[in-house]
Amino acid sequence: MKNLFARYKKELDELHKQSCSRKLISFKKDGKYIFEENKKYLNLSSNDYLGIAENKDVLDKFFQIADFSLGSTSSRLLTGSSYVFAKLECVLAALLRKDKALIFNSGYHANTGILSALASKNDVIFSDKLNHASIIDGIKLSEAKMFRYKHLDYNHLETLLKEHRDEYDTAIIVSESLFSMDGDIADLNKLVELKKKYNAILLVDEAHAFGVFGEKALGLAEEQGVLKDIDLFIATFGKAVGSVGAFCAGHDVLINYLINKCRPLIFSTALPDINVAFSYCMITEIIPNLKKERKELLVTAQKLREKLQAYGLTTTGSSQIVPVILGSNETAVKVSKELIKNGYYLLPIRHPTVAKGSSRVRISLRADISFEEVEKIPEIIKNVLDSEK
Repeated sequence: MKNLFARYKKELDELHKQSCSRKLISFKKDGKYIFEENKKYLNLSSNDYLGIAENKDVLDKFFQIADFSLGSTSSRLLTGSSYVFAKLECVLAALLRKDKALIFNSGYHANTGILSALASKNDVIFSDKLNHASIIDGIKLSEAKMFRYKHLDYNHLETLLKEHRDEYDTAIIVSESLFSMDGDIADLNKLVELKKKYNAILLVDEAHAFGVFGEKALGLAEEQGVLKDIDLFIATFGKAVGSVGAFCAGHDVLINYLINKCRPLIFSTALPDINVAFSYCMITEIIPNLKKERKELLVTAQKLREKLQAYGLTTTGSSQIVPVILGSNETAVKVSKELIKNGYYLLPIRHPTVAKGSSRVRISLRADISFEEVEKIPEIIKNVLDSEK
C-alpha cells in the first residue's frame, strides 16, 4: 500500500537540507526576557514594541477594573458583539477621523477577509511586492487581477495604473505603511496622490506602525498627514498595543459592506470581551502616556542601525525593526545560533519568507530595551561572518 505521507516527508527533508525547516518552541516570559530550559534571553523577536503585553504594572491596573467574560460563544453577527466592541470601535473611528471601525480576530483575518470581500473577478488590485502574506492571500481569494509593483517604487506603480486601470471596474491600491521584514516606510502621500489620480480605493495596513508613530500614536498615516485620505485604515492590537485582534476603519459604506460580506468576520467566533476591553484600555489610557518611551525606542533603533553599518553590516529601514541582511539561509541560522548563545533571542528569517539570498536576523526592539543592552550585537555578527571567510 502506498505511503500516504511520503510526499510530505520528502518535502520536510528537503526543507531541512535547505536550512528552511521550522519548529514550535515553548517559552516562559517575564517582561523583556524569555526563558527556555532555564536559560534567560533578551527577547528581540517580539512585536511587543512598547513592552505592554508583559508589563506587570499595566496588567495589575487593568485587572483591578476588569469585569468581563473570559470566553466567547458566538460570532459577532449573532451574540458575540457586546457593548465593549461598540465602545472601542467608536473610539477608533473618532481617533482616525473615519465614519466607522470594525474589529477582527487577527490581522490575518482582517486582510484576507477585507480584500476577498471588496474585490472580485472584474476588479484589479495593485500591491507592493513586499506586502504581508495575509494581503497576498486575501487578493488570491478575491479572484481579482493582481499587479505587484516593485517595492516602494511609485513610478512603477503609476506605470501599471496607466496601462491597466481602465480595464477593470474597481481598482484597489494596497500597501503596508511599515514593512515588517525590512523596517522601511511607505510614502503614503504619493499613494494618496495616485489613488486620487486613477480613481482607486486605497487600503493601508499600519500593523507595525500603529502605537509607535504619530503624535497620538495612530501610525504613519497620522505622521505623514494623510489620515483623512486613506479609504480603509487597517491595524492590529497584537503588536504595539500588546493585546490581540485587529481592526479596520473607513467610510460607512465600506464597513457596512464588510459586515455583510466578509467571511472571516461572519463565520468566526468573536474575541472574548476581556481582550477587547484590554485593547480599549491600552489605546485610551496607557499608550497616550508613552510619548517619551516611543521616542526613545526609535532613537535606540537608529543608534543600533548606525553601529551595524559601522561594522560593515547591511541593514535597512528607519523604524524600530532593524534587519541585518546576511545572505544565505545557512549563514542566517549560524548567526542566530551564536546570538542566542550570547543571550539574544533572535531567530533567522529565511527564504521563502524573504527573497532568496536575503536571509537575515530581524531585531525587533521594544521601548524597555536600551541601546546598551544590544550594542554588542554588531560585533557578534561580524565575528561569525569573519569566521566564514
